[in-house]
Amino acid sequence: MTEICALILAAGEGRRLRPLTNLLPKALCPVGNIALLDRALQRVSALGFRDPSTVAVNAAYLADQIVSHVGTRAHLSVEPGGPLGTSGGVANLRDWISGRGVLVGNADAYLSDPDREPGKDIAALLDGWDGTTVRMLTTAPTPTRRGEFSDACFAGLSLLPWHYVKDLTPTFSDLVRTVWRPAEAAGHLTLIPYAGTYIDTGTPRDYLSANLHAAASPAPASLATNLHTAASPTPASLTGADSPVSAGSLVGAGSPVSAGSPVSAGSPVSAGSPVSAGSLIGAGATVTGSVTESVIGAGATVSGDVTRCVIWPGATVTAGETLTDVIRAGKDLTVAA
Repeated sequence: MTEICALILAAGEGRRLRPLTNLLPKALCPVGNIALLDRALQRVSALGFRDPSTVAVNAAYLADQIVSHVGTRAHLSVEPGGPLGTSGGVANLRDWISGRGVLVGNADAYLSDPDREPGKDIAALLDGWDGTTVRMLTTAPTPTRRGEFSDACFAGLSLLPWHYVKDLTPTFSDLVRTVWRPAEAAGHLTLIPYAGTYIDTGTPRDYLSANLHAAASPAPASLATNLHTAASPTPASLTGADSPVSAGSLVGAGSPVSAGSPVSAGSPVSAGSPVSAGSLIGAGATVTGSVTESVIGAGATVSGDVTRCVIWPGATVTAGETLTDVIRAGKDLTVAA
């Protein structure tokens, strides 16, 4: 089998997510209380790409944050002149790729397959590959997104042969022009359908949608490093059957925490504060208001009422505030979705 490495593209500015991306690069924005970049790294790690010799991450916008976050988990490629685009980013790593095929993934791609763990859900991209054709993960068109490749839509990852990579130039350019369309025209593009849910998190609406999907979906054990299984029992009368409320989560008498609402260790949820099914409460968050189908980040404080919202780690919703379909960061940065 052809030797393969992996590259997670994390250099983008995330302009459509501003002002959120004034604070964090898009790749570090949390989805289901897990940074998008960590989701991507975990997915390729499950396929064997788990050290700086086999997986790389590129960075440009707010690069210091990416570099610090990745640490020694991957080879780092910093683009000091600004993002080089998807093709330029690959070309900039040509010496590191060094003759291998490369699995290229967008950090901002949210993927979730209820029937397969991360990694196994994209294994078909690699299975039986002979190193000569370009492979692309795809999903079916939607009412808001037309088919891009033979009535299919790109779903965040592609597999590139070395003979395409070696001729790329480290200038601003995109893979759709330098690799995908030429491969399609030559009959060398193979489309691999993705069985799960794919969301490009580039807009506030889609970013919110990915978070709500993550909150409503069981987190694989390999990903849910910030969720903990209860080590001590919590009365079923407070939680509902099958509701994983963790050890250290302070649930007051009469607090209706619904089935399916994971509440992490150290998260005080006060008496009378309803937390609905389809919500996710991060470690150390304090909830004295109500939470409906929302994601509450670690250390956040929710004293008001939130519905279909993402409250970033450490953010605040004050008493008397009612938020619906928004992302909140800090004390008062609110982005409508």
